[in-house]
Amino acid sequence: MKDNVTEQTERLHVGIIGAGVTGMAAAWDLVNAGYRVTLYEAGEAVGGLAAGFRDERWDWTLEKFYHHWFTTDRDILNLIDELGLSDKVIFPRPKTSYWIDGKIYRSEISPSALFLPLSPLAKMRFALAGAYIKLTPFWKPLERITAHEWFMRYMGQEAYDKFFRPLLIGKFGDRYQDVPMSWMWARVVKRSLKLGTFEGGFQAFLNALAEAIQQRGATIHLNTRVERLTQQDGKPCLVIDGQTQTFDWVISTVSPRLMLKLSDGLADTPYGQKMAALESIGGLCVVLALKNRLMHDGTYWLNLPATTADKQKNAFPFLALVEHTNYLPREHYGGDHIIYCGDYVPADHEYFRLSEAALVERFLPALKKVNPNFSPDWVRKSWVWRAPYAQPVPHINQSEKIPPLKTPLPNVIWASMSQVYPWDRGTNYSVEMGRRVAQLITRGESA
Repeated sequence: MKDNVTEQTERLHVGIIGAGVTGMAAAWDLVNAGYRVTLYEAGEAVGGLAAGFRDERWDWTLEKFYHHWFTTDRDILNLIDELGLSDKVIFPRPKTSYWIDGKIYRSEISPSALFLPLSPLAKMRFALAGAYIKLTPFWKPLERITAHEWFMRYMGQEAYDKFFRPLLIGKFGDRYQDVPMSWMWARVVKRSLKLGTFEGGFQAFLNALAEAIQQRGATIHLNTRVERLTQQDGKPCLVIDGQTQTFDWVISTVSPRLMLKLSDGLADTPYGQKMAALESIGGLCVVLALKNRLMHDGTYWLNLPATTADKQKNAFPFLALVEHTNYLPREHYGGDHIIYCGDYVPADHEYFRLSEAALVERFLPALKKVNPNFSPDWVRKSWVWRAPYAQPVPHINQSEKIPPLKTPLPNVIWASMSQVYPWDRGTNYSVEMGRRVAQLITRGESA
């Protein structure tokens, strides 16, 4: 039976724009079903936003933007199992915390929750509301109310002001009151105490996946930018270096704006107008290799407070402080203490215009608030990574505003982070979507 499927599909050629997790997950299922697959990646390595880099002193790669898996991330863990690499997955239990009133408070479930700086009534409402979010399987009713309204109504202002309002402001700025509660539900319901990664770093997994699909016949072109997505004789075509390549199917994993820019005629359709209405913000990370440990209490992830969208008026100029080597041994990184200073801002924010040196200089003073002994001479090396399309911004009834995977262009599929809702951006949901896209093709559904 498998031979018959192969005979039927070996002439069918699928072109994929982007060799990130979504594109490679789709490619894995397609090559195993006998399709010809060619991936075009504009970057110098596979992986997209999940990709990593390596300093000459390190044994492991480090993610450009902090990543980890939850024990509930079954889609990506199942894919790793299919690759025969489950023994490479590790799940430490790091410490995550909040910065409140100049002190660090542990945020995951632990006895320290009894000592949160809240009144007894606020602690009770905090616990009950948190339990409801964690345990309810019903997210659809939650997209009809904003997180701001839900927290004020059920958790109460005291706990909301201490914990969740600062996080929402830090992430979404002056749009924080527009975000539906379904987004917060998705952030909480799948969260686990143990956080997972891959031996050697995420890039080691991405490279292994790329190698596996290439061994099965796929072709990956790196440093190759698709210039145009068009049609010829009813088939989708990609223009690359001025040359036109015809495919039976095309899968695009690029941002909404880039998809509209690439695709002939899509912007004028109702589908394209729906796509154009989708909103997103950019993400950035200043990564530091320090000579000394910053957070001696062992915190891996420190949520930082924000009271305004104006970064210069907040106590910290970024959203999250992550000490990666309080999660994984620094021996993998040449003895460096690895720090992420991460933030989300609109693509036109000054953080995207500042030079790398200026952005590092802007962020460094905040570290002294966490550790008074910190000095800039602790920094051995720094890196700055920025992505203008990093975080979709959902709104009330967002599920009704998302375009389907199949576009009105014949045999063209669009699969992006904007379509994993209600789930938040992450490699697990990229895998789920990529494999769902492959099913649309292998089942022979017409576009």
